[in-house]
Amino acid sequence: MKLKQLTVALICIMLGTASIAATAAEPDTTANYLEESVITGTRTRTLSGFLPQTISVVNHNELTAGQRLNVLPTLNELVPGVFVNSRAMLGYGVSTGAAGGISVRGLSGGTGQMMVLIDGHPQYQGIFGHPISDSYQTLMTERVEVLRGPASVLYGSNAMGGVINIITRKSLEDGVHTDLDLGAGSYGTVKGVLTNRVRKGGFSSVVSGQYSRSNNHRPRMGFEQYGGYGKIGYEFSDNWNAYADVDITHFNASYPGATTSPLFDADQWITRGVASAAIENHYDRTDGAVSLYYNFGNHKINDGHAESAAPQTSWFRSEDAVAGVSAWQSFGLFRGNTTTVGFDWQSVHGKAWNQVIATGEDLAPMADKTENIFAGYVDFRQDLTSWLTADFGLRVDNHSVSGLELVPQGGLAFRISNGELKAMVSKGFRRPTIKDMYLFRPANPELEPERIMNYELAWKSSVADVFSYGLNVFYLKGDNMIQTQMVNGMPLNVNTGPVENYGAELELRWRIASNWNLVGNGSWLHMENPVLSAPEITAYCGLEFHKNRLRISAGGMEVAGLYTAIGAEPQKENFFQLSLNASYQLTDWLGIWARGDNLLNQQYEILAGYPMPGINFMAGLTLSL
Repeated sequence: MKLKQLTVALICIMLGTASIAATAAEPDTTANYLEESVITGTRTRTLSGFLPQTISVVNHNELTAGQRLNVLPTLNELVPGVFVNSRAMLGYGVSTGAAGGISVRGLSGGTGQMMVLIDGHPQYQGIFGHPISDSYQTLMTERVEVLRGPASVLYGSNAMGGVINIITRKSLEDGVHTDLDLGAGSYGTVKGVLTNRVRKGGFSSVVSGQYSRSNNHRPRMGFEQYGGYGKIGYEFSDNWNAYADVDITHFNASYPGATTSPLFDADQWITRGVASAAIENHYDRTDGAVSLYYNFGNHKINDGHAESAAPQTSWFRSEDAVAGVSAWQSFGLFRGNTTTVGFDWQSVHGKAWNQVIATGEDLAPMADKTENIFAGYVDFRQDLTSWLTADFGLRVDNHSVSGLELVPQGGLAFRISNGELKAMVSKGFRRPTIKDMYLFRPANPELEPERIMNYELAWKSSVADVFSYGLNVFYLKGDNMIQTQMVNGMPLNVNTGPVENYGAELELRWRIASNWNLVGNGSWLHMENPVLSAPEITAYCGLEFHKNRLRISAGGMEVAGLYTAIGAEPQKENFFQLSLNASYQLTDWLGIWARGDNLLNQQYEILAGYPMPGINFMAGLTLSL
């Protein structure tokens, strides 16, 4: 198997080398990776070379090239250090045995250590504190910016490992544009996405709807999802604009249990939604925004039963909401300066109870809590010379239960010839969730926040707008992680777990010729205390050919040292994934596409007891009117 993996990797490299020899490289005037502008590290749009953070950007074309409904599988391939666990062809699910856990540098979104944002607004389940991965749909996404390393100065708790910021779509071209994407494939999988975009004068709108379902590759593992997204915006002038949007998704998922302990009737009915509104100002020397957001969910879960056991008599029910107001303004105090001042108010609510299946009666709540956070922050960025920028930030974050938290960060960005050298020191933290403190037997209301310090050094360079690469090394350490231990013969959540991780990440992009592109990345991670779903080594190589109406891409991803079980009998998994995508535009309005995954038919698990599907295919068509 290792020989097969090595052979495929060599073929990928040989194809790239052959194309270089066949065609001289041509500069790409439309892309300059050093001059990429991002908002995630500073709130206001800034050239990445002036920021000390490590930020990767995946645009809409990259997200939609593989015809995936969810943004996370593409990030799994294109962003080094990011890994998303899975158990099926379609759907992640929630509760016991759920997939969709996002790991960055050994810190996991499954435990609330990695934050997902939508337009800079926090998105997580209010009780358990983790992202709901089935909510993050490609249909709503213009691009995704991934900041690896703590982002707690701007975004507070849960951003201790980094953030994934989903920037929503808006219509940029005048007129009315409608797109339809239909597909079907292995295991009874189907999908459909319909999007309409309108722009006239200062008004713009985007409306999308999607439906997908799959039987998946194991019995009792069906998944069905439908949802919609809408956004309207208006530009009052060159300096002022406003928008409002809403996203609703509902999914029904069945959970078959591990192969060693199968479950029956383990079903989930989940509704998630988010709504926001903002008004923004943009001037030469100042810009800012005031926004309101509301993220909510309603969950009904049957935990299932073994084949010989009695069925459950109650559903687990929960409702949660995260509401907030965010305001910030950036301005220049003097030449070469950008100072951002902002404040956040947030209310997190969660209620959990059991509901009798036979009668629908609601039993007494197991938890019904509301927590409030008020925070202020300042970020001071100063160009010291034409080639050196210093950045310092401080957040003062006050929580109604766990109290005050001070969060500093500082860094330098050097612009040297065709490269950027960055150095960063930052603190990250995560406050205990409602579940940690109040729900189920290990709950402990005396818990303190988890805290880490992160140290990072990064280099990024480009050659003639054709080839770019980046390399960064990091070290992070914390000693206040929340773990469950036996205390006086009873399980109890306590602040005792240490974390000490270090590693390196590499990414590159190469426009080999006018019709050939190569993208690659890799990561190496050492964990003194291993965690689930955080591989020690990942490597991805993708090669794309496009000519006229034809586009073909192949990608191979190696994962090694992936812990699927820890403790007294740890288990590791190594596997290689090969995928192939092809599309052809038959007319200006009609295109066809096909995709194959796991083409080497690898037998592997990402979660212990959950074998992944073998070779699988999808094909479909697109219409643009």
